Amino acid sequence: QVQLVESGGGLVQPGGSLRLSCAASGSIYSIYVMKWYRQAPGKERELVAEFTGGGRSNYADSVKGRFTISRDKNTVYLQMNSLKPEDTAVYQCSASIQSYRGSNYSYKWGQGTQVTVSS
Repeated sequence: QVQLVESGGGLVQPGGSLRLSCAASGSIYSIYVMKWYRQAPGKERELVAEFTGGGRSNYADSVKGRFTISRDKNTVYLQMNSLKPEDTAVYQCSASIQSYRGSNYSYKWGQGTQVTVSS
């Protein structure tokens, strides 16, 4: 069984910073890609950033230059700077995980963490 646990959300003023973490644990042989999504009330879920198996990072246009995704083994981070009220959302990580050598990769999801940007 695999678990993804996010942490680091909270309330921050506009212009402030937060660092989210998402740690994967359990039966893990390999992780190919790790992603951060967000969903604001009344809006569809949005892919914010991804760290691919090749070590590349991709970002939504709305966060380019402000957010940075990074990965250390089975943990993915999202450094969020210059936060804006429109960044307010539940942030959720996902990862493409191979539990055993030769098994298929499947996406796993964390429970989400709330980020609120407000003065």
